Amino acid sequence: MQKKIEVGVLGATGMVGQHFVKFLQGHPWFELVWLGASDRSAGKKYRDATSWRLSGLMPEPAANLMVEECKPGNAPRLLFSATDSSVATEIEQAFARAGHIVVSNSKNHRMDPDVPLLVPELNPDHLKLLPLQRQRRGWRGAIVTNPNCSTVVLTLALGPFKPFGIRRVIVTTLQAISGAGYPGVASMDIMANVIPYIGGEEEKIEVETQKILGEFAEDRIQPLEAVVSAHCNRVPVVDGHLAAISVEFSHKPTQAEMSAALQQFHPRPQQLELPSAPPRPVIYMPECDRPQPRRDVERENGMACFVGRLRDCPVFHYKFLALGHNTVRGAAGAAVLNAELMYQEGLLEE
Repeated sequence: MQKKIEVGVLGATGMVGQHFVKFLQGHPWFELVWLGASDRSAGKKYRDATSWRLSGLMPEPAANLMVEECKPGNAPRLLFSATDSSVATEIEQAFARAGHIVVSNSKNHRMDPDVPLLVPELNPDHLKLLPLQRQRRGWRGAIVTNPNCSTVVLTLALGPFKPFGIRRVIVTTLQAISGAGYPGVASMDIMANVIPYIGGEEEKIEVETQKILGEFAEDRIQPLEAVVSAHCNRVPVVDGHLAAISVEFSHKPTQAEMSAALQQFHPRPQQLELPSAPPRPVIYMPECDRPQPRRDVERENGMACFVGRLRDCPVFHYKFLALGHNTVRGAAGAAVLNAELMYQEGLLEE
C-alpha cells in the first residue's frame, strides 16, 4: 500500500473510542485523521476534550486533532463507530446515507437482517449482504457490525468445531469490569464480589451466536440451528472475559478430532495475513489452570481467543474454557480487523 487509508472514529472520547485511537496508532494501512464526538466536545482538541483512561499516554497525533460533531461533512469515507447505543442508530445511518462505510461496535444494527455481524475468521461470506443493504436502504455507504464482547469469545471458541454440527450450548461468562465502560460498576459493588446480572447481555449472546455461525443463503442469513443458553456475571477483573462452555454436537467427535480441529483452524484473515490478525486466532492451552485473564489476555496483541480444559461433559458432549480481550478483540480490534478484511475484498473502494 503506497498511501494509507484515512479513517475516523465516531464517539471518540468514550472508553471504546479511546481504544480505537490506541489500537489505530501506527497501523500499517489506516491513518487516523478525524475524530467525532458530542456537541460539548466539538471544537476542542482531543487532548482537551478527553479524559484519557487507558494505560500509557494518549497518542500524540490524535491528541492534536480537533474534535468535530458526529455529522456527515468532511469526515473520511471509512469510519469506526464507538457511539453510544442511545444515539448510534441515527448517527450511523446518517453517515451511511452520505456514502460512508461505518464499521460499528454499537449494538443497534447487529441483528438487522441486511447488516453483516462479522467475525472475519468465521463468516467472511456474510459481507455479501452489503449490496443488498445498499439496494434496500437506498444509500451509497454501508454499515458493518462486530458482535458483543462476550459473543466474540464464544463464537471464536466454537468456530473450529462447527463441522461437527453444534446443537446445544450452555455458556457461563465471567466478565471484566472494563466491559461496563467508565465509570462502570461502583467499587463497593464489585470489590470481593460477583454480580450475577448484566442487562441485556444474555439475550445478545444467544441470538448473535446464531447469526454469526449461520449460513449466507441467497439474500439472507440462515441462523445456526442450535440452542444457546447464557449466564452472565460481572467479576473483579480489569480486562478479559472468561467463558465456561458446554456443547453438544450432532455426533460426538473424539477428543483427538476436537484437538485436530483447533490445530487446523486457519481461516481467511490468517490466509490473507491481515495486519491485526494473530497467526493463530484460537490457541489451545493444555495446562490444567489456563487460560487466565491476568496471564493470557494481553498476548497476541489482545486479538486471539484462548481455549483450555477441554474435557468430557456428563450432560453434553464436551466442556471447556475460552478467554478473550473484551475491549480489544471484543471491541476496537474486532472492528479494525473487519475493515482490513473489507479492504482486501475490495469493499472499501468507491
